[in-house]
Amino acid sequence: MKFLIVTLGCKVNTYESNVVRDSFLNEGYEEVKSDADIVVINTCTVTDTADSKSLKIIRQNMRNNPKAIFVVMGCFAQLNKDTLVDLGVQIILGNHNKSKVLGYVKKYLETKENICEIPNMNEVPFDDMKLNNFNKTRAFVKIEDGCENFCSYCIIPYTRGKVRSKRIGDVVSEIETLVKNGHKEVVLTGIHTGHYIDNDVHFSDLLERICKIDGLERVRISSIEITELDDNFMKVLKNNPKIVDHIHIPIQSGCDKTLKDMNRKYDVTYFINKINEIRSIRKDIAISTDLIVGFPDETEEDFNETINTIKKVKFSKIHVFPYSRRSGTKADLMENQVNENTKHARVKKIIELSKELEIEYMNKYIGKEVVFIPEIRKDNALIGHTGNYLNVKYITDRELTHDDISVKIDSVEYPYVIAK
Repeated sequence: MKFLIVTLGCKVNTYESNVVRDSFLNEGYEEVKSDADIVVINTCTVTDTADSKSLKIIRQNMRNNPKAIFVVMGCFAQLNKDTLVDLGVQIILGNHNKSKVLGYVKKYLETKENICEIPNMNEVPFDDMKLNNFNKTRAFVKIEDGCENFCSYCIIPYTRGKVRSKRIGDVVSEIETLVKNGHKEVVLTGIHTGHYIDNDVHFSDLLERICKIDGLERVRISSIEITELDDNFMKVLKNNPKIVDHIHIPIQSGCDKTLKDMNRKYDVTYFINKINEIRSIRKDIAISTDLIVGFPDETEEDFNETINTIKKVKFSKIHVFPYSRRSGTKADLMENQVNENTKHARVKKIIELSKELEIEYMNKYIGKEVVFIPEIRKDNALIGHTGNYLNVKYITDRELTHDDISVKIDSVEYPYVIAK
């Protein structure tokens, strides 16, 4: 039988979809882009716009694959089972047991009875998954699920449930298998990665254990909150060069008033002090971030405070999003919603500032030697990333990919640093 997988949303969804893909491929199913017998859609619900997109993608695929068995799972499914039942979706799974999709498909094929399982996400264990896909240099490993931060703009604690984690032995075993199959780098990911805990094993303990795995060259953290960078984490960062010189730390706003309205757990001073502490350990570390602009009651003065904070921190890259209302969250009910034109003007300013800061960071490496792992060949060059996430284009006839290459940076041609 032929299957098609469509993934919306975050990197955790991407990991989960890849696990589902592996399970189908391992049993001889054929992956296609159209005319599928089975369509799996892993949905997102982080904003009202994400809801609309999930629904649009589901309907579009039902029109394009009218005879297919449909599996709809993920955050949209978790909150909207009645909508999916009305659409005629055969298998509705929410956010648990995604690793067992193939089993549910087989059950449906046998019984022809629709399946709808939407659990209470605060009562389920970690959905243990293991990825067996060895065709890329960088491998994602999901170590945690759930969030208990309850930021005022976010619905995810209600769709993903409380924090729960993969057992440390299973994490280590999965990474060891990936390394044996040629991976040099792993990216630790989760809904709230830094909240990892397995009995008395915390995130910093897990990091230290992973860094001891023979053959593993790079450990990357997909994202971590500033409040999770405690003394134990700093010690591990200082003593383990396998942890790359890049950390993604969401700031969301650079204005204390807005941070308070967002129900974030820090202020600007705390954030800057932690960044300075990191840079006292790793001088040239790249720090990227997420930023929301146009949050309810964000004035022009508040936005300018954010601009000033960004300039002080000197992020290496900023992923900026206009605030998008999400029904069911506190922010959706707040007064003084910012109009769309203002949001988009602020997004444009941040994108311009991000590019300036990226180029400033890149220019530091002109004339310096760096080590990168080529991922693809394009335009007579090998392209890949350094540990601190410089996007290197190496003009060469060499065919090597997935091997460490030491090169000297010659110039910057955004978004690349050019090595010759």
